[in-house]
Amino acid sequence: MTETVANALCDYPEALTALNRECFCLSLDETALSQALEAELGEPGLYQLTRTRCPYLFSAQPVFVTQAHLRRMGAVIDAVESVVNSPPWREHLLHAADDIVQHDPRGAKSVFMGYDFHIGADAVGLIEINTNAGGALLNAVLARAQRACCPDITQLAVPAGTEGTLDQAIVAMFQREWRLSGQRRPLATVAIVDERPNEQYLYPEFVLFREVFQRHGIAAVIAAPEQLRFDGGALQVDGLAIDLVYNRLTDFLLEQPASAALREAYLADAVVLTPHPQAHALYADKRNLALLTDPDTLAAMGVPGAIQQVLLAGIPHTEVVDPAHADRLWAARKGLFFKPAAGYGSKAAWRGDKITRRVWGEILAGDYVAQALVPPGERHGSSDLGPLLFKYDLRNYVYDGAVQWVAARLYQGQTTNFRTPGGGFAPVYSCRPPVPAIPG
Repeated sequence: MTETVANALCDYPEALTALNRECFCLSLDETALSQALEAELGEPGLYQLTRTRCPYLFSAQPVFVTQAHLRRMGAVIDAVESVVNSPPWREHLLHAADDIVQHDPRGAKSVFMGYDFHIGADAVGLIEINTNAGGALLNAVLARAQRACCPDITQLAVPAGTEGTLDQAIVAMFQREWRLSGQRRPLATVAIVDERPNEQYLYPEFVLFREVFQRHGIAAVIAAPEQLRFDGGALQVDGLAIDLVYNRLTDFLLEQPASAALREAYLADAVVLTPHPQAHALYADKRNLALLTDPDTLAAMGVPGAIQQVLLAGIPHTEVVDPAHADRLWAARKGLFFKPAAGYGSKAAWRGDKITRRVWGEILAGDYVAQALVPPGERHGSSDLGPLLFKYDLRNYVYDGAVQWVAARLYQGQTTNFRTPGGGFAPVYSCRPPVPAIPG
């Protein structure tokens, strides 16, 4: 396919559907990808570790989207950011919150917000927001590696998201979190913290972050929360004083005993924590989606009508599951998706048409939301098992309201799982906007 033909197709959204259905010309060569990734990762053996630990982390094919999809996702993100940063929203969510949620993060914005979308032919649907969205650095490496081993990409499309060297932008983001927190000396030490980090599926990304920080003169360690000590007014790991914690924990409020030292240091303003508990409460609690899709709540908070329209059109209607409405919700379940309000990683999430009476009882007894079902996108692909049909969602990595990178996650089943042969993270490509003709 020539560049002229590809650019002509960009004028037609249905052409992007056809590319996702029929285009396999950008499928990755495993050997070329291996060599390119090894060079990008900069540490011998890390690519092999990635493929051994995460065999379905990288998909063989990219996903194509329209410029209109990117603009609509951006508009929804802008609308959410404007509401979340408004005084009425903050007052509503923080006035009776836990002490650690009310604690002032001293200006830190929280790194790697994840806005996850399903898209259709002419619509987008924000299905959830996450505060510790993983995969950004791996996706940047994957996109660069794919460009290196698939030169035809440059003739057809450009990545949807940040151009240039993302690792430099990532380090700058962490340094900005440090400065926003009132620090004047340079950021010197970072701890990447997660529960049992060596066992985490995305552990190779932790290693990659450590290498990126160290290449930029910042000492970095990977640690479990119980390895942290708060002593002498400083948070430490094996005697190393930590300036900033890159928080990958799903203990969002630092309630577990293992998080005690981190909690104490954070409340004492002895460490910069990013992302932090307040960001999770303001953005990622799934009950917030019910507020963002309730016209009466939005009007009471003084949200302008134009922003209300963007939110109501771009976020599937969501409501908190109330046992008082059990009969209505059960009758409508085939058009709903049920998620735990404080859940993450699609754990305990259910499509309504898949739930049994036993599961329904657990949903009613738990703290769930019900969201109008928005079908995911579809991408045809292949694996060792032959042709496959994948579902996909789009993750927008966002910092301080700005989209840094857009990646797709291909999967089969109810939710993203990184367990599907041929699936995993995939670069997102958007056809180039037409180049205007030069007069005369």
